[in-house]
This record gives sequence, C-alpha cells and structure tokens, in this order.
Amino acid sequence: MPVLLQIDTCLGIGSTGHISEGIGSLAKARGWECYIAHGARYVGKTALKPIQVGTKLEEYFHITQSLLFDNHGLASVYATKRLIKKIERIKPDVIQLHCIHGYYVNYKYLFEYLNKTNIPIIWTFHDCWAFTGHCAHFITANCYKWKDVGCHDCPLKKSYPRSIIDRSRRNIILKKSLFTSNKNLFIVTVSDWLASFARSSFLKDKNIRVINNGIDISKFKPCAKKTSKLSILGVATAWGKEKGLYDFFKLRELLPLEEYDIVLVGLTKAQINDLPAGIIGIARTESVEELAVLYSEAGIFVNPTYADSFPTVNLESLACGTPVITYRTGGSPETIDENTGYLVDPGDVKSIVEIIKKVKYQPLSAYDCRLRAEKYFNKDECFMNYILLYEQLNRN
Repeated sequence: MPVLLQIDTCLGIGSTGHISEGIGSLAKARGWECYIAHGARYVGKTALKPIQVGTKLEEYFHITQSLLFDNHGLASVYATKRLIKKIERIKPDVIQLHCIHGYYVNYKYLFEYLNKTNIPIIWTFHDCWAFTGHCAHFITANCYKWKDVGCHDCPLKKSYPRSIIDRSRRNIILKKSLFTSNKNLFIVTVSDWLASFARSSFLKDKNIRVINNGIDISKFKPCAKKTSKLSILGVATAWGKEKGLYDFFKLRELLPLEEYDIVLVGLTKAQINDLPAGIIGIARTESVEELAVLYSEAGIFVNPTYADSFPTVNLESLACGTPVITYRTGGSPETIDENTGYLVDPGDVKSIVEIIKKVKYQPLSAYDCRLRAEKYFNKDECFMNYILLYEQLNRN
C-alpha cells in the first residue's frame, strides 16, 4: 500500500484543512495509507492518520520568535526534528505540502532533510509566502522586490506574519537556497493568478501546474428559500481590513436598513460587539449545514477581499445558488463568470451598492451559479488531479 503524508497548519478545519482532508479521503479510497502532520492550534475531526507536529506552547514560542526576530518558519526546531523522525518511520512514497508557515514547523530543518531524500514533494501554494521574504500576499502593498530575490525594508512587516524587525532579505535568500535545491519538488498553485507569480519567482524552473480548489457540492447546495428582504452575506475564516470588513461598514451606511440585511459570518466575539447597527454578526462555524443555509438564504454574496489566491467561499456560495460580487484581485475573478457574478475594483463600495440594487430587481440565475460549481469546482474532480499526480510519481 503506497503511503501519502500531507503537512498543513490545520487539521480538518479552515479552507486548507478541508482541502487536505478532501485530498486525503480521496487518496484513501484509491488505496493509499494517508497521514497528515498538522499544527496544534487548529484541530478538527479527520478520517486520516494525524500527526501533531508540536504543542500549543511551542507554537506560541514560535509566534514570539517571529514577532521579535522575523523568524517565522525558523523556530519549532525540536518539533520539526520529531516530525522528521516520524517521516523516517512511516516512509511516505509522496509528501504533499500545504501551508508550512503558521508557526508550527521549521522549514529550514524540514527542507534540509527533504533535500537529502528522493521522496517526491508536491507543494500546493495557497498564497505567496514560499517565494517572498516575509509576506503571504505582497499584492496589498504592490511590492515586487521578491522578483529579483531583493526583499528588503518590507512594507508588510506589520501584517501576517507580524514582526517588529525586518529580516526579509535574509529570509528570501534562505528560501531560494533551500527550495530550489530540491530536485523532486513539484509545485501546484490554486489559481492561474498565483501560477503567474510563481513562474516569475526564483522557483520559475520548477514544474508548476494549476489545480483549482474544490468543495463538497453534495453538502453545499441550495437548501433554503431566499429571505423576503435582500440579504447580503459575507463569510471569512478571519475578518480584518484585508478581508474587507470595513468595506461592509461603508456598505451598511449606503444601503437602506429597511430594504437590505447584511450578515457576516466568522467574526470574533469582540468584532460582533463592535459591529455598527444593521449588521448581523455570526461567530465562526464549522457546520457545513449551517453555512449552506446561510448561503442559500442570501440574495447576493459579497467578498470584498483585497488579497486571496482562490477563495473557496465564492465557490460555496455558487454551489448554493447565490451569485457573487467580488473585488478584481488575486484569483477571485477566476471563480465567477458574467452569468454568476460581478467584478468590482478594490475599494469601490459605491459600485457594489449599484450592483446590489440592480440584483434586487434583476437577479442572476441560481441555476447558472449551481451549474458552474458542479462543472468546475466539485472537489472529487478537482482533487482527483492530485491523486493522478501521486500515482504517476509513485510509478516513476
């Protein structure tokens, strides 16, 4: 029986956690023995064989190292050494990396080990962190220093992964040395947008291909009637400025309370308490059934994200028959077409208002939204591309 090891920050929850779980479940059905190594802070249910890389205490120490010394991905030494021993024990035929940032693994120790092996490595880029000196999404600062391995004076050091000092120059040189040295590394990006940047980075000579994110369309499906007032829905794992939280505040000011509801899902308790009047706040939920009802009830889904590689929330909304308004940024435009949604320039809340008023009287087809999700974003079909790649590499 071939052995697959995935490595990701999350286990069974969050966008990447659901993706790694979906891939592993499909591989398991194809006869693979499936392990997943994961961080300690975001842990849900899994049908795979879990390996927790470190402890929460080790992760908090890693966060401190990152904050004080810009050592994101360079702490968790002992946790990573323990992981390497487990890799040697289970002897994987293929290793699938997802987010190896997130304060739980030391990428230097991990790649120094992987570079000495002949194990095929597939690394899915869910963001840009692998080829920058610091940030996960450079696009918010319009910074392209990474293209020439020239990161310095990072304009995003106060963003994730937040740091007091700037060592982006050291970081990008180290990443280039480690990642380009692996002769068995295959790169997958979740969107054409992200692939274009990976092909402009120091990883341009690697085999780079695109596999879109997928969702469970048997669970995300139309399952409730639309509300009487047009309901505007926003969903995020973690809300903040880059996810467009404050754009919803502006949206609320510009739309009449008596005609439009605004519902935001995924907020913290503190954020819910700070919401302006007229916005309904719901805490983060891992209940697919609850989310599917909320998507189905909404008249329009709004995703004003300023940085996103290929947002699964857009796909979930389409699968539930609800069209999407999203900013023309990152891989978000690739999720919709003219029959299923609208693109708006980042920050143009007034245009969102105009579209919402139009949609109230001229709604897009719920059937077309569902059809697009079925045609392009069925997780079993999307993730089968990974399984076929694993099987190809395992035969070689």
